Amino acid sequence: MPCITLKSVENYACRSVDLEIKDKEFLVLLGPNGSGKTTLLNAVAGHVEYRGNILFDGIPVDRTPASKRGVGYLFQNLALFPHLDVATNIAYSMKVQKWPQEKIQERVSELLELVNIKHLASRYPAHLSGGEKQRVALARALAASPEVLLLDEPLSSLDAQTAKYLRTELKQIQRRLEITTIYVTHDLMEAVNMADRMAVILDGRIEQVDDPEKLLFFPRNERVSDFIGAPNILDCDYCKSTEQGVMEVGCGGLKLIVPHDGNVIHKIAILPRHVYVSENKPRGPGVNSFKATVTEIIPRSDTVRIRLEVSNNKLVAEIPYHIYKEMDVDTGQEVYVILRMRRIRVFENRNDSNDKTSIS
Repeated sequence: MPCITLKSVENYACRSVDLEIKDKEFLVLLGPNGSGKTTLLNAVAGHVEYRGNILFDGIPVDRTPASKRGVGYLFQNLALFPHLDVATNIAYSMKVQKWPQEKIQERVSELLELVNIKHLASRYPAHLSGGEKQRVALARALAASPEVLLLDEPLSSLDAQTAKYLRTELKQIQRRLEITTIYVTHDLMEAVNMADRMAVILDGRIEQVDDPEKLLFFPRNERVSDFIGAPNILDCDYCKSTEQGVMEVGCGGLKLIVPHDGNVIHKIAILPRHVYVSENKPRGPGVNSFKATVTEIIPRSDTVRIRLEVSNNKLVAEIPYHIYKEMDVDTGQEVYVILRMRRIRVFENRNDSNDKTSIS
């Protein structure tokens, strides 16, 4: 499978993009709506005009038509043919390319098994669930054995549970096929959970390319930090295993339980939207629950940011404005906070040249 190199790629939405996707890599292109993500994907596929150069394994493909680039594309709207059953939808691109019928049948059977929809071969799209449609669309994108797979927000229309399950399965399929993949999303946690590396694109420019943990803990500039949600970063004084998959860490006087089963933890991060604030003591076992003092309240467009002092730490919580309006919270007031355990990310490597991350 090829590595992909973009050199000074630009058009109406992209601004001099330089980017390299490694061989067999799962790169997630992360950015808000209108940032140029889909346009950049379309440039790689050959569906839009652009200036600059795109190379597959060092060979320019700028004059190569989309049909000859060896790219599989899973569009956001799926675009399944409603009048064709599942097997025929998957076979469509192979028929267009005039594959022998025997090979088409063999390939369709392989793909039905790969994405676990063999039992749906004769059904039509109208009788499929959202997750089933996604599987059909993925199989169709893989039908002609592409060397590159492009995925444009493929899970954005699914419910949270289905999307979570398919994320895991999609990553397993990509690993099994060892196919170079670019995955577009605007969802930070989806990107963090799936990516080998992440590329943040804002206003058509690539702002940072890094592995998920480094991008989360060490955003390169204020624009990246603001986009990903200005995570709370806490230094860990100690850590110890408590049970399989869980560790206890101490951060400036706070004792936290975090999901981790690995090396020594040096930092943790949690996004402001995952810090729960309550006027009353929450019910339950009190895991990662602490008293805090409100130091500042910052209204935003549709959310409110609350700055807090918790032991020797400063935290920022972000809550929807309509929920804040129902609360009786003011500066100087004592409240309770919960740091949601499953939303805490950990960082193991202390030897990083950029060891300071601010909360804004």
